[in-house]
Amino acid sequence: MTIRRAVQELLDAGPLPSEEASEEEIASAQHLLEQIAKPVSGEEAQALTAAFGSDDCYGLSWTLLHLIETAPSAHNANYSQNTDNPWVELLNSRVEFGKENRGV
Repeated sequence: MTIRRAVQELLDAGPLPSEEASEEEIASAQHLLEQIAKPVSGEEAQALTAAFGSDDCYGLSWTLLHLIETAPSAHNANYSQNTDNPWVELLNSRVEFGKENRGV
């Protein structure tokens, strides 16, 4: 499967801006996120981990996390890229928590 254009556009824009960014930068990131139709593929979910920035970005990081979790394989995925980012750590923790509670 290939990565859809809307996903690639978000990735091309670089990581989500920090809360220190201008309103225009944050609005642009929000617009790019809103253009991605759900669900994302497993390949797209893995690639989207590169879009996490350094902070919450006024909730956009949560939006991205929930978008990634729409992938069909999200419940047992291992997000191995950008693992030093706290948002990717959180994704992996949520997967592990789900596995433990499902008895997997």
